[in-house]
Amino acid sequence: MNSSESEARLRVSAALREQGEKVADRWVELQSEQAVLQTGITEAELNEEADSLVEALLAGLETDLPAQDVVASHPGLRQCVTDLSLRRARGGATPTATSQAVLALKEALLEAVQQETRDVSALYHAALFINRLLDTAGAMSFDIYVDGREEIIRRQSRQLLEVSTPVVRLWDHVLAVPLIGTLDTTRTQVVMENLLEAIERDEAQVAIIDITGVPTVDTAVAHHLMQTVNAVRLMGADCVISGIRPPIAQIIAQLGIDLSAILTRSTLADALAAAIPLLTDQPTQRASLADAR
Repeated sequence: MNSSESEARLRVSAALREQGEKVADRWVELQSEQAVLQTGITEAELNEEADSLVEALLAGLETDLPAQDVVASHPGLRQCVTDLSLRRARGGATPTATSQAVLALKEALLEAVQQETRDVSALYHAALFINRLLDTAGAMSFDIYVDGREEIIRRQSRQLLEVSTPVVRLWDHVLAVPLIGTLDTTRTQVVMENLLEAIERDEAQVAIIDITGVPTVDTAVAHHLMQTVNAVRLMGADCVISGIRPPIAQIIAQLGIDLSAILTRSTLADALAAAIPLLTDQPTQRASLADAR
């Protein structure tokens, strides 16, 4: 670090120490002009995060970390930038607006330095130092925002999957999973998890997987169904697949998919009728149903 940068660092630190509250207020004002408040973030939240970040920035500058590493390497400052970025992501702000909000701190900080000196050379070196310091913060906030949004999207996709694969109770100890739409590996895994949890919770003896709403069946879908049926049997329950419509039956036959080991019915009503006798403990009735497969 040369003498000019050292002096600039001391000057910026002094400005933060003596005018920290003013810098935070000016930064909030600049963000408000950028319509940050329209993202659902209140002015009180902006004030709180501005105070925390300005305080952490001063603490970071009082370390021996190089200017370009202060934001990324100082734990408290990094956490402030992370919290700010994730709050913007949850509020629906764009990544560009989030980065611009962080970079707006440059203007507030430079104005504070101008209150300390009017020397052109000193201001020039202070501006260079502030750019080096906060450009890293802007880039880091962009990356954190993107990661945060991806996590939100993954969580919402998972919630949609769970909603789209409900497990309903049709009868005492009889559950049904009506499937609608394309069945892929991810969705099958959710179906299996939800169904097995429901079997344990409700002490179900029969689970009906209704594929009436599944547009087509291929070898992959059949494989997924077989895996689910096997998992249900491992739980000690029987499984019935319903909704085998004529087109689906033709596709299964043409593909040579063997579902002979599984009890199948064309409609959900037929599947329920086949499931109820399975609830009895009479071996003869179970044997007769096994013969019907």
